[in-house]
Order: sequence, then structure tokens, then C-alpha cells
Amino acid sequence: MTYRTQAAYSRPPVNDSQAETSPPAPVGGVLDRALALVGFLRARCLWDGAQTPASLTRYLLEEAHEVAAAIAADDPRALRGELGDLLLNLAFQVVIGEETGAFTREEVVAGLEEKMRRRHPHLYGAGEAEPWKAIKARERGHAPGASVLDDVPAGLDPLLRAFRVQDRVSDVGFDWDDPRGALQKVREEADEVAHELDAAEPSRLEDEVGDLLFAAVNLARLAGVHPSAALGRANAKFERRFRALEGLARERGTRMEDAGLPALDRLWDEVKRAERAGSTNRLEGETGA
Repeated sequence: MTYRTQAAYSRPPVNDSQAETSPPAPVGGVLDRALALVGFLRARCLWDGAQTPASLTRYLLEEAHEVAAAIAADDPRALRGELGDLLLNLAFQVVIGEETGAFTREEVVAGLEEKMRRRHPHLYGAGEAEPWKAIKARERGHAPGASVLDDVPAGLDPLLRAFRVQDRVSDVGFDWDDPRGALQKVREEADEVAHELDAAEPSRLEDEVGDLLFAAVNLARLAGVHPSAALGRANAKFERRFRALEGLARERGTRMEDAGLPALDRLWDEVKRAERAGSTNRLEGETGA
């Protein structure tokens, strides 16, 4: 079995003397320690040495989500750990870039510094403050035949891509004047979904459900709500309430699989009433949820 993926990323095999070697002392700031650590791992661990930017992408995305979850949970200790995991993945990308000659760490940081200077000219004595969107639009430019959508990242999840696409087209005036127009569009799309439910045509129903979701994202954007954050909070709220519902069912000897929806709805309403009354913590403590 081989652990190597692409020749450009392969590392020498581990030997006993290397296994006992400590990471070299890094030169520079504290973040350089992460880069030195990754260099050490790639030189001495078969798995780490075999990784490529593409093979590490899934881990990079997962760690970014874990960071967001720790922030949403307002858990500084968890956030500290998740930021370390995310930093490790970023360090991997930088180190591999240096190994292949694609770029250096200095170029990465210099590019970041230059971008921030362009976008904050008033802070560097390079001009007056400008709206962020105007600066970004100027950076994108408008080559003949180009679209304002050309540089929307292809790897975004559908929810975030919808948000970005809508935000981008709003820069050229293709937008509602206020959220009420978007709300009306949501109602129209919901009516179309209802029509397709009656028609029982799966392919058209999928299209209409997609249109409804797209319209809901647009409503959130115009209302000043990020759809990913809103959906994350809705997920957390549902999970919290459902766990409390499960606790009530256990306390009352109710088998949920046999209770039926009306009975479960009554428990659900009870949980919501308790939550609104500010007694969720007491309820969870009493039921062991």
C-alpha cells in the first residue's frame, strides 16, 4: 500500500532517527510555529506528507464549520481549540504552497496587507473612505463580456452561493427596494409549490421548492439577516425543543413512536410555552433532557 498521492507532494519515508527528532525551533512570530510544525509533520509522517491541497479541502471546510459552531455556542474554550485546528489546516495549505513553489508565506501575507490597504485607503493616507462594495467592484473590473457573477466562488454551499449571487446582482441595481417585495415573492413561490404538490410532478416540484428557498434567502438578505446564521439558530432552537419534548415523553411514560402526531404536538406546544416563560432550564433539569 502506498500513502503517496501526487509526486509533487510526496515526502521521504520515515526512519527511526527521524521519529525521535523534535520540531525545529521556528524563526519569527508565534504563527510561524504552526508552519514549522506542519513542515516537521510532512517530513516525518507518511499521511501528512502525502496530503495535497485538494485532499485537505474537506478538513478545512469541516474545521471552519466547527469554529462557527463554537462561536454560536459562545464557548471560548471550544473556540480556542477549534481555531487551533483551523490554523493547522491553513498552515498545511501555506506549507504545501511553499514546497511546490506556488507561493511563499511572505507572498500570502503581503497579498493580504496590500488588499487591506486598497480597501481602507483612509487608514493609510491613500484617499478618502469609500464603501466596501464600491472598492470591491472596482477591483473586479468589467472586462468585455464579463459578468458580475464570474468571481462568485464555485465551491460555496448552495445557501451561501444564493446569498452571494443576490448580493452581487444588487450591486448593479437588480434588487427589490425593500424586504416587502421579497416577502411577496416568497408568498408567490409558496403558492407555486402548493400547485405542484397537487400536480404531483416531482421534477417541477423540485424546481419550485428551489425557487422558494432562493426567494427566502433573498428576503433574509434584504432584511439584514444572514441566512446561514438564521438557519443555524433555527436548527439549534428546534433541537433544543425536541430534546425537551423527548424528556417530557420519557417523564410521562409516553412511547413517542406510538403517540401519534396530535399527542406529540401537544408536548411540543408545552415545551414552547415553558420556553417562552423562561423556564426551559428548569424543565430540562426535571426531565433529564
